[in-house]
Amino acid sequence: MSVLDSFIAGLPKAELHVHHVGSASPRIVAELAARHPDSPVPTDPEALADFFTFRDFAHFIEVYLSVVDLIRDAEDVRLLTYEVARDMARQNIRYAELTVTPFSSTKRGIPDAAFVEAIEDARKAAESELGVTLRWCFDIPGEAGLEAAEETTRMACDLKPEGLVSFGLGGPEIGVPRPQFKPYFDRAIAAGLHSVPHAGETTGPQTIWDALTHLRAERIGHGTSATQDPKLLAHLAEHRIPLEVCPTSNLATRAVTDLERHPIKEMVAAGVLVTINSDDPPMFGTDLNTEYAVAARLLELDAHGVAALARNAVEASFMDAAGKAALTAEIDAYTAAWRG
Repeated sequence: MSVLDSFIAGLPKAELHVHHVGSASPRIVAELAARHPDSPVPTDPEALADFFTFRDFAHFIEVYLSVVDLIRDAEDVRLLTYEVARDMARQNIRYAELTVTPFSSTKRGIPDAAFVEAIEDARKAAESELGVTLRWCFDIPGEAGLEAAEETTRMACDLKPEGLVSFGLGGPEIGVPRPQFKPYFDRAIAAGLHSVPHAGETTGPQTIWDALTHLRAERIGHGTSATQDPKLLAHLAEHRIPLEVCPTSNLATRAVTDLERHPIKEMVAAGVLVTINSDDPPMFGTDLNTEYAVAARLLELDAHGVAALARNAVEASFMDAAGKAALTAEIDAYTAAWRG
């Protein structure tokens, strides 16, 4: 481990773009696959490395949904959620906004109230036992269409779990235009939720403009193509609209063809508020510490530069003012005490 890697490992962090099912470790995925032997997902953790090798974004979605299919009852939901928090605690992640796709579970027959109870029970246990604060982003799986949008909006607005802070839109972007989801985002925003759709990951900057204009996005998931439009970059920088950047994910899904050419450098140079995230970490063979190391290399950062990225995530989060102040102070104290 390099000196900078050691600094990153101990750095208190927040994560804003990380998916619930996509964070299932090989051990947990294999355990769930063993419980559900009709699934094509391997039960051998070592075999999962080959299973999680993606040809393109469409293949990633296919594999991702096969893992989603392993979450079949409330016990599966609770187990997964708590174990994700355990993995976060090992990385000194203090706070995470976990993207949850309830429609994927309710369509499998898990009652909506049972689903919410399971994630909330795991959230409370994670905070008291592991020191990890979890918050939820309820996410529309765009490929499932307006039925999924309606169900996700209903659950978000009617059930209102205590940990819910935001409303998102994920899945494939190609063939899934953002404007059609405007009524659902309008309802979620009216209910007090923040808007955080994916946009511009595998499509051009117009998708990001659509997310800003029609969905009133406060943060953009990925935003990889933003650098193709100087006007858009300037807008993001001027209005301090953060990008949730996930470098290894972008390479794994072929959103970028070469990590060395990742647009993160252009984003930062334009003054955009960039946060570093892991997206679906075990599926991409990464974790948040690794993503910070990748970003540090691409941006040529030292420990103080890496700490600034950690502060970006706190600023861009939906923590209350006291929470932001406390975590920022912890980051600053850790950095000041560092003797690397």
